[in-house]
Amino acid sequence: MHATLILHIFTGTAAVLAGFVALYTAKGGSLHRRSGLLFVYLMVAMATLGMVITIVRGVAPVANIPAGLLTIALVVTALTTVRPEAGTRRLSIGAMLVLLTVGVGSMILGGTALAHGGRLNGIPAVPLFMFGVAGLVAAAGDVHVLRFGARRGSARLARHLWRMCFALLVASLSFTGQLPKRFVPRQYHMPVLFSLPVIAVLVTMGFWLWRQWRLGRRQRTPRRAVALEAPITTEGRHP
Repeated sequence: MHATLILHIFTGTAAVLAGFVALYTAKGGSLHRRSGLLFVYLMVAMATLGMVITIVRGVAPVANIPAGLLTIALVVTALTTVRPEAGTRRLSIGAMLVLLTVGVGSMILGGTALAHGGRLNGIPAVPLFMFGVAGLVAAAGDVHVLRFGARRGSARLARHLWRMCFALLVASLSFTGQLPKRFVPRQYHMPVLFSLPVIAVLVTMGFWLWRQWRLGRRQRTPRRAVALEAPITTEGRHP
């Protein structure tokens, strides 16, 4: 199990590095695609190992199991959003069920934590609600895709971006929350410095989602104009 823990830490650290490379390189470029794909593989490995350690050692299962399932489902569906392949629909159905389960379960756990003074088995209510909201939002997005088909244009990129960024946020929170305690002497603990990766992910995710929203708004404007002009043109015709 010690080797499993070391591998978990290694894959998590490598995933954070690969994620930041993908986040800050030219979107659509070769380096972005390769680092993004590596990020997905490393995140799946890290989350799987983390859940194994949690099950065997019983380390904070209330938070670690939902976080692991949520992370895997998010990165897999983020990848299939931009690289759809055969069997994607069945994979999306499975991911949607996982996300819905995590979302509902985490909200219940968060409510239970609030009812017991704000913590459940030592875990604060805030991250539980965070996992719950993310799971429900992602599940709703998957239902939309399954019902109406894959998203296009800026909506497709926004779906890909927020899922990858949220997974990176979870990894960054784990990275900055656990590694300093294990490897950095207490006198050198600097909460503000250790929080920078988390802040960077949040700010960058917000910027890219805002940018995609602006782009989507511009793409919809010409269609609205045509739709408004069409009735006038039709009424103006004479037999």
